[in-house]
Amino acid sequence: MARKADEVRDGVELTNLDQPLFDGAEATKRDLVDYLDAVHERILPELRERPLSVVRIRPGQPKFMQKNVPKYTPDWVKTVQVWAEASKREVSYALCDDRRTLLWFGNQRAVEYHPTLMRADRWDRVTHLVLDLDPPEGETFAMAVQAALLVRQALTDSGLAGAVKTSGAKGVHVFVPIDDSVPIEDAAAATRAIAARAEKLDPSVATTAYIKEDRHGKVFVDSTRAGGATVVAAYSPRVRPGTTVSFPVGWDDLESVTPRDFTVRTALEQLGDRDPWAEQVPAPQSLPEDLLEEGRAIPVARVAAMHEGKRRKRAREAEAAADPKPADQKPAD
Repeated sequence: MARKADEVRDGVELTNLDQPLFDGAEATKRDLVDYLDAVHERILPELRERPLSVVRIRPGQPKFMQKNVPKYTPDWVKTVQVWAEASKREVSYALCDDRRTLLWFGNQRAVEYHPTLMRADRWDRVTHLVLDLDPPEGETFAMAVQAALLVRQALTDSGLAGAVKTSGAKGVHVFVPIDDSVPIEDAAAATRAIAARAEKLDPSVATTAYIKEDRHGKVFVDSTRAGGATVVAAYSPRVRPGTTVSFPVGWDDLESVTPRDFTVRTALEQLGDRDPWAEQVPAPQSLPEDLLEEGRAIPVARVAAMHEGKRRKRAREAEAAADPKPADQKPAD
């Protein structure tokens, strides 16, 4: 028996709106849908024409990331087929291009919205670089902010500009819009170079070490959001206590905010009629050749970490072979 809709918006039947969104959400499903509807003109430009992954959460169940659209997806939801090399199959991604699709996702309890860095009609180019800054375990948002300010200085020194937002979790995202003159590999190289330059500015705060045990309590300047990667969109809610929102912050205000300042129940009042992300994001920029050259010489973090992991394993095995534990002595007769 079909559930009766609580209300209908833009042709989308909305159900169970007064249920809690998830444990610790401090929000209902209605709060989520109302928030998404209120910001749809601001979030849709971040999602439009980009293959979309969403994080959904059903009552009493753990959250999960959905890439492939379910079979019951309405035929008016636009999709794009993408070959997934890892799973050796075609994945049908949604393109959240309009309010109706966004409302449908909200009714599906899709809390988080993670678009790709490239558009569906241009797979060979990304539209921006992303530096993801998360404080180490036990540290505060303020430490991620200090690393973000290092990234800003590295960008300025490179003749570039970026916009900043809270991740909605513990950290900070820096976005650097670029033109379509460089292939994906070079965009990834430039991201690595910016991270390395930020680390050099203050290695006591920032690190580019991909292996956790090598970070020693510093903020990881993650330059691996490249190519087919996704990043949570500006204005997207998060499955976090209080249902925080990934919120645009001016560089001068970054040190005076915390992630919990922005939730689905408080963000709208702070936004008013403004679209701070659209105001702050600079126009697409060309990447300096010296930055590209520097980045090309830096190994891809995941690949380097894989090789280093294998090297350390061989070293441990060699050490164990060179210093075997004494064999157990047989008891005397």
